[in-house]
Amino acid sequence: MNINKLIRLESDFLLQYPEGFESEEMIKINKKHNLYKVSEYLKRVCSKENMKLGLSVYDDVIKVVSKSSMVSIFEKMNFRDFAKELDNLEKHFLMDSIYELIHGEEEQGFNMMISLLAPYKLAKWPIITVWRAYWNLDYDVFVKPTTVKKIITYLELEGIKYTPRVNYDFYHKYRIYINELKENVIPSLRPNNPAFSGFLMMTIY
Repeated sequence: MNINKLIRLESDFLLQYPEGFESEEMIKINKKHNLYKVSEYLKRVCSKENMKLGLSVYDDVIKVVSKSSMVSIFEKMNFRDFAKELDNLEKHFLMDSIYELIHGEEEQGFNMMISLLAPYKLAKWPIITVWRAYWNLDYDVFVKPTTVKKIITYLELEGIKYTPRVNYDFYHKYRIYINELKENVIPSLRPNNPAFSGFLMMTIY
């Protein structure tokens, strides 16, 4: 990876926002995303205790996608309609995949969700990665295709190639890179991983 390019991006961003994400303008932008509110909501409805209540909390759990500002409106609507049409067996499977993704075997939950959504052409990166992205803001990553492709190309990340087909191997490698990259910028540019990715999105052209 090209750390020199990253440092240049840092300099460019700080010229416009000297206090990083602590600057007044960035604070206003962050408020619109309600990042921490959505994270708190997800941690409540997707807690082990709550998810063990089964389908009685199903509607609350699937609302995580609609509450996220990182998922496009089009994808939100498609997922909402899909989730409503599932039969009870499929609903249980979706709940199990989310539970496994967050609390159990991460890769297994990832692949379970793909297997359920893929036949309906809904196995999209934002829908699959939104759950862990809000569960652990400081470690996990949200994969937004346009942003991810720019980051990989511009910062010359090696051994990783974006593919529209969702797969755990890419997700795992990309998360490692993001967590390594953010250690090379000042703390005010990395209050959390979505913000760090936002910084990269705003500065890479």
